[in-house]
Amino acid sequence: MKVTVDFDITPEEVRKLFGLPDVESFQRQIMDDIRERMNAGVEGYDPIKLFQPYLAGTMASWDMFQKMLVNATSMAASGSGGGASSARDERP
Repeated sequence: MKVTVDFDITPEEVRKLFGLPDVESFQRQIMDDIRERMNAGVEGYDPIKLFQPYLAGTMASWDMFQKMLVNATSMAASGSGGGASSARDERP
């Protein structure tokens, strides 16, 4: 048996149904701020500087994650490689 249910509701009604916050005004404010910055710096437009205030925390998190991965891989490589090489060195 197959049952199909269709709901005819707007995104705003879904948001209210699930108790999600309405972030439309916040998104509009951010976009207006970005537009202002773009218009102010048309001649010397630098997209990195434009989004830097919004991405500062995110980039720091990615840097920390990347360092963690590098440390984990280097420890795994030195741990497995170090054990094998020390066993070879002890043989006559």
